[in-house]
Amino acid sequence: MGFSGECLYKRSMATLKEKIKGKMGNILSVAPMMDYTDRHFRYFLRQISRRPLLYTEMITTMAIKHGDRYKLLGFSLAEKPLALQLGGDNSYLLAECAKIAEDMGYDEVNLNVGCPSSRVKEGNFGACLMANPELVARGISAMNQAVSIPVTVKQRIGIDDQDSYENMANFVRIVADAGCQRFTIHARKAWLQGLSPKENRTVPPLRYDDVYRLKNQFPHLFIEINGGIINLEQARQHLQLVDAVMIGRAAYDNPYLFATVDRDFYGESVTPPTREEVIKKMLPYIDEWVSKGYKLHQISKHLLQLFAGQPGTKAWKRYISENSHFTGADSGVIWQALQQVNSLNDLANSH
Repeated sequence: MGFSGECLYKRSMATLKEKIKGKMGNILSVAPMMDYTDRHFRYFLRQISRRPLLYTEMITTMAIKHGDRYKLLGFSLAEKPLALQLGGDNSYLLAECAKIAEDMGYDEVNLNVGCPSSRVKEGNFGACLMANPELVARGISAMNQAVSIPVTVKQRIGIDDQDSYENMANFVRIVADAGCQRFTIHARKAWLQGLSPKENRTVPPLRYDDVYRLKNQFPHLFIEINGGIINLEQARQHLQLVDAVMIGRAAYDNPYLFATVDRDFYGESVTPPTREEVIKKMLPYIDEWVSKGYKLHQISKHLLQLFAGQPGTKAWKRYISENSHFTGADSGVIWQALQQVNSLNDLANSH
């Protein structure tokens, strides 16, 4: 991207301070990810960093209308700031669900216009909606009339052959006119036929420059960039050119990446928590949920990458994976896994 060295770092930090001081919105977020960003992962991540905006998994309007709302939408105050991501195309249902979200205490409602899965396409929501900006605009307008919290959009650069910069800019213009002020752009197009959702996260090339151009064309809008961002240095570089950065898979594959965020990105006078401190905070939470009938592995699966790239990570993951499915398994499994990591590190340091 053409940035390096001490000059880059100073410019990046100055930019961050300006954004925070100007209260331009949350400059970092963790992407909504199906099967990953449930309430247990969000609570876990909050023990590492409390400032970035977190998202639920995408939840469809029909699921909210007909399903168990507490199970689908429940969260703890520790997870805030928190956004609900909706999947749907019916303006009335979107407005109804947005109001439910606001009443439950969510800080933002986000419309998914980026998911490329065939199942989502069959329901006429997700990335296929980029072909119908007027329909999206009606949904945004209806939600804005129903709630006072921000209503935002997460989208792709484009879809299939409708992937020119002009296509994207036209989509954003129409949806912004309906009242959307924050757009998260996954800087890849989506192929709705021929690629799986996983392939759509990696095969289409990244087009960061188009997102930068969009910010220049619409300086009054809050533009967040997403896609292929795996470390905080990359985030700093992007923040010189857009308003915010959304990190996806890297947040799950290496959650401790966020340990320094509150201090280095938000200017808080805090000491980053150690991994052991994070684990100790999780123990009572785990036992509370196990006492309610939840299985340990439903929570512990989110902790497996806490030691990513560190000595002892294999022992940590192996012990938890082998012991979290047993009847009666509780936080003691996590504590014993930590002791194995500490023992290995003590042994390595003694040589």
